[in-house]
Amino acid sequence: MTNNFTMSDHGLSDVAFLCETDFPTFTGPFFILIFIISVIGNSLLLCVLFIYEGLKSITNIFILNLVCSDLIFTITLPFWAIDHLHHWVFGDFACKFLTAAFFVGLYSSVILLTAMTVDRFILVVLHNWPSNQVKRKRCGVGVCIAAWVISISASLSDAMIVKVVDWENVTYCGPEFDDKLGRYLQVSLLFFLPYAIIIFCYSAILMKVLQALNRKKHRTVAVLLCIVAAFFFCWGPYHIVLLIKSLYKPIGCKAEEQLAVAYHICEMLAYSHCCMNPLLCMLSQKMRKHLFNLLCCKKLCRKKREEDTGQNTSVTRNVAFTTVSSAVQLELHPLNIHS
Repeated sequence: MTNNFTMSDHGLSDVAFLCETDFPTFTGPFFILIFIISVIGNSLLLCVLFIYEGLKSITNIFILNLVCSDLIFTITLPFWAIDHLHHWVFGDFACKFLTAAFFVGLYSSVILLTAMTVDRFILVVLHNWPSNQVKRKRCGVGVCIAAWVISISASLSDAMIVKVVDWENVTYCGPEFDDKLGRYLQVSLLFFLPYAIIIFCYSAILMKVLQALNRKKHRTVAVLLCIVAAFFFCWGPYHIVLLIKSLYKPIGCKAEEQLAVAYHICEMLAYSHCCMNPLLCMLSQKMRKHLFNLLCCKKLCRKKREEDTGQNTSVTRNVAFTTVSSAVQLELHPLNIHS
């Protein structure tokens, strides 16, 4: 990760000269802002899922995993913010661990979004596909587990090539060498290939849905389409710039600075995605209602009233039972007033 400079080469091992740029002074505070918004938004969405929705539907299971993916990505932002504003001060282990967390969040998001799209394609387009809810739920859980296994495995290779390098008494966390082949594979397999699958699936879904008159199905597909579109709108320019950086070697500080500014703008757009999903889920009227009830503590207050009512009813029944029992005992065993 570059800090407040651009490098003549893409790796940290062969730094020939440095070109100063002040753009990271904007990205650092921006990352902190995104971190705060993402933590609040995703935490609220988690509460809505567990308190009101539950995990009965496959869509909610996917959304839960997306929230976890966003939160894993989010926890790395304060560290990158400090790296941009100052330099890397957290050591080599943190450099590797946070790089792995960064890519786990990125890879799992794109895999889960692709899985959500394929699931919706099967449900809407392939009517003859087995639609047993129990089987679909098991398949969905299996896909989520596979997404995490693939993401963690892929992130380990990214974590292994980064290290902390000391250059003129300033430390940086970044790749030890420029792995162009790995970058091509990353962009191809984990961006353009899922993008092609999603375009194909949603083209078929939209054609099918537009023929139907089920407005509820329209809304569900529209929300999922917005979630997917937001991901590619945020991460698309970032991956394109990464591809350009691997193919194009700028000559001179002017070209370096222009490419660095483009990279940092796309970086801020990409990192802001972790707080998008909670906002997009609120497009659903039911989710907005749940959020309003959560903020007003309606269900919690109702549950407390029900518990209090249940306790009062129980006390009343015990008192009534005791009174009746006493009356029966007096009737069966009258006092002998003459004795």
